[in-house]
Amino acid sequence: MTIKRKTPTISAKEAAVRYLSRSDHAEQALRQKLLQRGYAEQDADEAIAYCQDYNWLDDARYAATVRRNGIAKGWGALRIQQEMTQKGVHEWLIRQQFEDDTFDWFEHARAVAVRKFGESVAETASMPQKEQARRCRFLQSRGFEFEQIQYALNIEDDYL
Repeated sequence: MTIKRKTPTISAKEAAVRYLSRSDHAEQALRQKLLQRGYAEQDADEAIAYCQDYNWLDDARYAATVRRNGIAKGWGALRIQQEMTQKGVHEWLIRQQFEDDTFDWFEHARAVAVRKFGESVAETASMPQKEQARRCRFLQSRGFEFEQIQYALNIEDDYL
């Protein structure tokens, strides 16, 4: 049994503008959304070109927004990069967002740990290994690197 898609009632350009008026999208994500809604590939390409001409669709701006929002959510660089990849941001744009990075990911990891676990983060090294592991897993799931986790939780090298 095949499911018939209803023919779209508005043009691909109008649909693209509506999507972009609600939230910013990466080019690949917008293309996929238009194709899923039943628009022809050529119509989707024309709509994307139209939006890019008016600077309504800009992958670099979108990547910067994802980075900013990820930091605000307490994510590390690895999690932010994963989110960008999932949203269809080109690999070279992702690298560009983290090139010459002046953001202090170590202090960010510590701030996230303090927000989650309170001021007891400073005493993590004296806690049972099970609790240390739980805290490490939390920061790992947020996309922080091992060195950043060690710094944030004041854990010695031999533990990780």
